Amino acid sequence: MNSGIFIIDKPAGLTSARVVSILKKLSGAKKAGHTGTLDPFATGVLIFCINEATKISRFFLGGNKKYRARLFLGIETDTQDFTGKVTSTCSVFDFPDKEIQQTFKRFKGVIEQLPPAYSALKHKGVPLYRLARKGLPVQKPARKVHIFDMKIVETDLPEIVFDVACSSGTYIRTLCADIGKALGCGGHLKELRRIESCGFGIREASTIEDIEKLISDGTLSNRMISMSDALPDMPSRTADDILIEKISRGKTITERDIYPEKLNGPDNFIKVVNKDNELLAVLNKDGNKYGYCCVINRN
Repeated sequence: MNSGIFIIDKPAGLTSARVVSILKKLSGAKKAGHTGTLDPFATGVLIFCINEATKISRFFLGGNKKYRARLFLGIETDTQDFTGKVTSTCSVFDFPDKEIQQTFKRFKGVIEQLPPAYSALKHKGVPLYRLARKGLPVQKPARKVHIFDMKIVETDLPEIVFDVACSSGTYIRTLCADIGKALGCGGHLKELRRIESCGFGIREASTIEDIEKLISDGTLSNRMISMSDALPDMPSRTADDILIEKISRGKTITERDIYPEKLNGPDNFIKVVNKDNELLAVLNKDGNKYGYCCVINRN
């Protein structure tokens, strides 16, 4: 089995880890992982890395996301979504469109968000949701997140469907709860679908059933995104035989080996590929030398 990236349309009812386990078994991959957890009830884009591609998963962890969410007004829950216990209700939510639009606009830009007590963030090594389930909720300090854009798609009160583009680490259920509070009636997240992650969209995604059929037809590799193509915005250096030899032996890479003018990406990362555009390594500039972030085993 080769190494690469698949864009998966995660179904509702499965954890992200369970989806990885199913796909790993189906594909026969030796190593597998995903690059951003979705709640079990959520659906949509899950970046699935197999074999050597797990080495580059770090480059997708902090990417921007886009979601379609369904906000339900008038009911607050302890988890800020429909799976939690109801903590308060309000029967007044017949707001005019203008007030709803103005309230949504207040949440665009850089905002501070309190992470929910029911989350995978850890306190002294323990996930917050485990502490919350024991009746020992821990409130983490507010964090800055960036809401790049929000657009209301449909309003049928008490429900509002909206699209949101945001930075990594944004909790959409907290956003829903905060919008509900701002309107004065409370609210929670009823439905969530990730429609884009790190530039990969839902139209590129395959369902688990799609993957099963591709494996059955022997065409799974046709759907796989190569490691080099999965990093389109990272500066690239096509290696000659001398550089390939240095990388294979783990030798020191200097500015003489990498053209400095190519280095204009974030954090000084550069990908090294062979003449067939196959990823050999990802390097990081450190002074006048380059450190190895990862080296891809192509054997």
